[in-house]
Amino acid sequence: MADRGVDLSALPKEVRDQLAELDLELSEGDITQKGYEKKRAKLLAPYIHQMPNPSPSPEAPGPSTSSASKHHRTHRSGGARDERYRSDIHTEAVQAALAKHKEEKMALPMPTKRRSAFVQSPVDNCTPPGIISHSFFFALMRETDLQPEATLHFPVTASLHVPPDVTSSTPQERGSRVDLPPAVRGMSRGQSRSSMLDTADGVPVNSRVSTKIQQLLNTLKRPKRPPLSEFFLDDSEEIVEVPQPDPNTPKPEGRQIIPVKGEPLGVVSNWPPALQAALARWGATQAKSPALTALDITGKPLYTLTYGKLWSRSLKLAYTLLNKLGTKADPVLKPGDRVALVYPNSDPGMFWVAFYGCLLAEVIPVPIEVPLSRQDAGSQQIGFLLGSCGVGLALTSEVCLKGLPKTPSGEIMQFKGWPRMKWVVTDTKYLTKPSKDWQPHIPTANTDTAYIEYKASKEGTVMGVAVSKISMLTHCQALTQACNYCEGETLVNVLDCKKDMGLWHGVLTSVMNRIHTITVPYAVMKACPMSWVQRVHIHKARVALVKCRDLHWAMMAHRDQRDTNLSSIRMLIVADGANPWSVSSCDAFLNVFQSHGLKPEVICPCASSPEALTVAIRRPGARGAPLPARAILSMGGLSHGVIRVNTEDKNSALTVQDVGHVMPGALMCIVKPDGPPQLCKTDEIGEIVLNSRAGGTMYYGLPGVTKNTFEVIPVNQAGAPIGEIPFTRTGLLGFVGPGSLVFVVGKIEGLLMVSSRRHNADDLVATALAVEPVKTVYRGRIAVFSVTVFYDERIVIVAEQRPDASEEDSFQWMSRVLQAIDSIHQVGLYCLALVPANTLPKTPLGGIHICETKQNFLEGNLHPCNILMCPHTCVTNLPKPRQKQPVGVGPASIMVGNLVAGKRIAQAAGRELGVVEDQDLIRKVPCTFSLFSLQGVAVCTATCVQLHKRAEKITAALMERGGLNTGDNVVLLYPPGIDLIAAFYGCLYAGVIPVTVRPPHPQNLAATLPTVRMIIDVSKAACILTTQPLMRILRSREAAASVNVKTWPTIIDTDDLPRKRPPQIYKPPTAEMLAYLDFSVSTTGMLTGVKMSHAAVSTLCRSIKLQCELYSSRQIAICLDPYCGLGFVLWCLSSVYSGHQSILIPPLELESSLPLWLSTLSQYKIRDTFCSYSVMELCTKGLGTQTEILKARGLNLSCVRSCVVIAEERPRLSLTQSFSKLFKDLGLSPRAVSTAFGSRVNLAICLQGTAGPDPSTVYVDMKSLRHDRVRLVERGAPQSLPLMESGTILPGVRVIIVNPETRGPLGDSHLGEIWVNSPHSASGYYTIYGEESLQADHFNTRLSFGEPHTLWARTGYLGFVKRTELLDASGDRHDALFVVGSLDETLELRGLRYHPIDIETSVSRAHRSIAERYNFLYTTFICQEALDLVPLVTNVVLEEHHLIVGVVVIVDPGVIPINSRGEKQRMHLRDSFLADQLDPIYVAYNM
Repeated sequence: MADRGVDLSALPKEVRDQLAELDLELSEGDITQKGYEKKRAKLLAPYIHQMPNPSPSPEAPGPSTSSASKHHRTHRSGGARDERYRSDIHTEAVQAALAKHKEEKMALPMPTKRRSAFVQSPVDNCTPPGIISHSFFFALMRETDLQPEATLHFPVTASLHVPPDVTSSTPQERGSRVDLPPAVRGMSRGQSRSSMLDTADGVPVNSRVSTKIQQLLNTLKRPKRPPLSEFFLDDSEEIVEVPQPDPNTPKPEGRQIIPVKGEPLGVVSNWPPALQAALARWGATQAKSPALTALDITGKPLYTLTYGKLWSRSLKLAYTLLNKLGTKADPVLKPGDRVALVYPNSDPGMFWVAFYGCLLAEVIPVPIEVPLSRQDAGSQQIGFLLGSCGVGLALTSEVCLKGLPKTPSGEIMQFKGWPRMKWVVTDTKYLTKPSKDWQPHIPTANTDTAYIEYKASKEGTVMGVAVSKISMLTHCQALTQACNYCEGETLVNVLDCKKDMGLWHGVLTSVMNRIHTITVPYAVMKACPMSWVQRVHIHKARVALVKCRDLHWAMMAHRDQRDTNLSSIRMLIVADGANPWSVSSCDAFLNVFQSHGLKPEVICPCASSPEALTVAIRRPGARGAPLPARAILSMGGLSHGVIRVNTEDKNSALTVQDVGHVMPGALMCIVKPDGPPQLCKTDEIGEIVLNSRAGGTMYYGLPGVTKNTFEVIPVNQAGAPIGEIPFTRTGLLGFVGPGSLVFVVGKIEGLLMVSSRRHNADDLVATALAVEPVKTVYRGRIAVFSVTVFYDERIVIVAEQRPDASEEDSFQWMSRVLQAIDSIHQVGLYCLALVPANTLPKTPLGGIHICETKQNFLEGNLHPCNILMCPHTCVTNLPKPRQKQPVGVGPASIMVGNLVAGKRIAQAAGRELGVVEDQDLIRKVPCTFSLFSLQGVAVCTATCVQLHKRAEKITAALMERGGLNTGDNVVLLYPPGIDLIAAFYGCLYAGVIPVTVRPPHPQNLAATLPTVRMIIDVSKAACILTTQPLMRILRSREAAASVNVKTWPTIIDTDDLPRKRPPQIYKPPTAEMLAYLDFSVSTTGMLTGVKMSHAAVSTLCRSIKLQCELYSSRQIAICLDPYCGLGFVLWCLSSVYSGHQSILIPPLELESSLPLWLSTLSQYKIRDTFCSYSVMELCTKGLGTQTEILKARGLNLSCVRSCVVIAEERPRLSLTQSFSKLFKDLGLSPRAVSTAFGSRVNLAICLQGTAGPDPSTVYVDMKSLRHDRVRLVERGAPQSLPLMESGTILPGVRVIIVNPETRGPLGDSHLGEIWVNSPHSASGYYTIYGEESLQADHFNTRLSFGEPHTLWARTGYLGFVKRTELLDASGDRHDALFVVGSLDETLELRGLRYHPIDIETSVSRAHRSIAERYNFLYTTFICQEALDLVPLVTNVVLEEHHLIVGVVVIVDPGVIPINSRGEKQRMHLRDSFLADQLDPIYVAYNM
């Protein structure tokens, strides 16, 4: 940095100011990092040499190679290990690393899991209260700043900036909702708000704006949207924190490598011109010589196939394929066609016959595995292989065909992803003997394809490697020379004979040299692990072809066989010797069987790949000759791609054995695995590339991929090709050691690139299994892979857990594995999951199918029984936290006329309200109310006159029995209906203040009755008006269990009142007198009551009447809860004021009769209807699939002119669009659906009317939104958020967008708090304590400049105003108001502002089991399925919002509290979690 050694405090003030302004520009994204450093260096250049340079501290730590190594996490022991990966040295290293952390305790609690779906979890299984003090709505976001000076901010509502909490009972508790730990800091409306708000083109409005941006500010008139193409460029550079390179990183220092030549391929006179010619020769001259011996399941010989039988049967098959399938004019197969060979490993004889029969018929065999079911692991990829190779015919045996899954009609099932196949049985009895004049055509080996071998890529795609006839023959000759095969030898083959080494040695080279092959299938090895050793002993076999797994199994079972003798073996070929951890198996096997005659020099590891076939193989050494030396390498060096001998830290050493020399006739190079194939240096790890006539030629049918693999021309450091010879990539990582010995340290497919460092999956498996076992996992059943999350690869380990392992043992083992891998490999794990036994997808030979396991993990189908997410240790590239600068009102915010700093003021107003004719609510207008039942018929109807008479009876009862004074509060406790309306007006007639309260639910009194009691207590109600059934409930024993029923106020039952008229009807002396109290639970979970005056009510009703044209001839349908907000106004007041007919539909009725609302609209041809999001969601989910049935019943919605959703939140665009699309077939116009917006301070701000333009939709950039800026983008742009206009602003209402910190007006398209000025705003909060300062702040506040005399009410919602191209009723351009979210709910994390709804929307898309309505919380009771959600939730939040989830809690449907409008109560939910009241299915703590 330019300021290194410069004392900033000693700089002149103007320089410090310039530096501060530069820092501000960088933090707000107005300047790039490169430009910032350039300008800063220029400012500091004159002062660097003038300042005294302090000497650096000798104790200053150097840069760390990995941030993960700074943090030591606590882990516990446990586990099981696979002996194939066993290394005593590595085990000691792991134990030494774990010993460092032995004394530490676990930093986080274990995940909690519900034991039963119906039993409350015991206390010790629940979330410990107080453990997590930093919580975020429901997936608790945890800040991950690796900078020690960073501050964590957590969203907890501050008491002085929210409506007063009327739930408090003592003055000391006023305004506070819940006691939280002292570590939590609040965020309020007036706190930590940045005024660096920005327009669509990114121009900030701030008092400290650079000159360049100020010039732009003055010239730009209207926000411009960037072109769509710009948004599809990768923006990772500006998002991701790029770690600084460590100067201590080892770099290659050797010279450029020289290509290594293998020995010349010798020419032997009796080698056949083609492999088929060798079979013909042995079939004729050595007909009785054994070619193949197959074993049964017990390990005993089943049959022996001689060379004569092999030749004759292959000849029959070739003749049948060419002459007996189809007709002569239209044969099914022609030479060059591809056929699939589908044979089990347990029947090698049939496969041999089929393979050589295809070679003789000159059709191309494609050996594949036997499909066991339609959903086999990798089945779809095998289908891709068959399709790319053009395979339409499959050869199989009769026994295998009978075992294939079939349809009920008896046909072979169509396997997933497979093309249509014809099946041909190749048993001898179905073959035709060829005529005497027919002879197969056996040409000299050429470049035509001989066979295709399948190969699975790292991504799981299966491709076919084509091997030409000359390559096949040359490979057999090279293997014969390298292994010194002789005629008549015996070979024991434990490998799969359909591919790789098992095919090359056991089927092809063995026939060329007349070798007797004894095949030991995988099923036999599982039943009798010593079977191959017994075959070597019995047949005096000279060569054995095995894997490390077979060495381990034989070693474990050798105690049962003491008389075995392995002295006959001259070559024990270890097919997976390229695995660096094979050395431990080889050593252990030699240690056990050396006493049985096994010679050390016969163990011959080899390296191979599907593309290049055999790459290198160790030749058997002379008796008594010293064995090749081994390399002890530093894992740290390997991770950086360099070779360093480990001399310091024994814990991170890797012992590697050689795989011999390059194959005869081959040329080998080492090139860089990434980018151009540049030759590596001698001390550098790279990919082995091979030039040989004995390799594969192409990926069949995939020319594009072929060129990148089979036609590689290595280049030198200058970029010039080293020659014209094409090389083939082998996919092996390694280097050339002394004596031209080849060393392999891993494979490309097992390479995990994490933060530019390479880690090998096999190394991580070995470390995990070296943790001391506590019988936790099965050996050999562990998968390691990486997933790309947030611009980097993250390591995931999945293992199968033993059934008898306890949850605590499993958690301890996982914790110890995390610690061991961190210490040994200096890399953090992203996820460690344990699944039940035998649930991981397997390959046909019993290994774990890595690609399928990874796919299950990403799709949420893994179903783990234990999971541990550790994103904090491995996600080190999060963007820097935003540093918010203190702001003040300055010259950049000066308001001139209608402009703020060059922008139009963000304000909008509804049309003129006109004169309010009558402030009296009750007038004799011909209004009608109809209440509808489940059957869709009116169960109760009342005209205005009837309503007036019912209200008079209630007034008389109140005066007689209530003993009330004018102005007393009366609680109305009624179900939705006309009784509620009559009681409301009865209270107004009596001069008392009605308070409508939702009645308690009879089946859930414990949860609902306390809220009723709370409102009654807070409002100091003198009386309760209710019905007889509800009165009995209030006084019942069940109610007494929840509240004190003896202290209810006077309860008056209004069901059977006598016909009495009150002596007089109360007339309020002034319109400012209180009309009613409106109590509601806000979206922040706060119960607040607001005071509504008679003037406000009349003005509001007139405003709605004008906006919606609600005249006396109108009919409107209302499906809303009638207890608060705009729902109460529409249900009880609007119809009386305007005189229209109201059809009332209680929302609860829809749960029993879903079509009730829609059928009512159709039956009565309703033009205007009002509903809530809950109602719309019920119809969308419940009736969306029944539109055809509804249409057949005659349901028609073409009459609906406006369907308005009443809410106090951001419009749910996806729900309204889904509703419109689903019911479009029923005639619903897409223009009909719109939303309204209100808040506690003003119940109705926006309401889509009939005369205004249609609601507009814009797309804003979410990254800008987090910076409190609005940047408009095109639809479909990445990170774009659609926002719909919240309806047209009501008549008489003015809104302005204000900076919540400076309280100054903002410009058009700027994000700020919505302030409202309206005659129907509430008078203030109702509270039993004086909150004058709060009342003034929320209801009667003023702008800091611009229009200081106007009184405004603060809605507490963030939004912006945008002038559109549409015209309103008066012909002016329409100003649209867009609501973004509640200010009190926003989350201040890493200096950025997040809205919970955005994160919830992302999470709801992560898995089909997550329900959006329930705040991403819907799962089944099966805990494994619940655990699938943990990584998906973590991934999507990290990818889309750059946040790390700290805790994921999964609960049952319906646990998330919602208010009457269907809005989530996130704060209540958080408090319930902290108080351990949720009974969650699973709680995962992301470490």
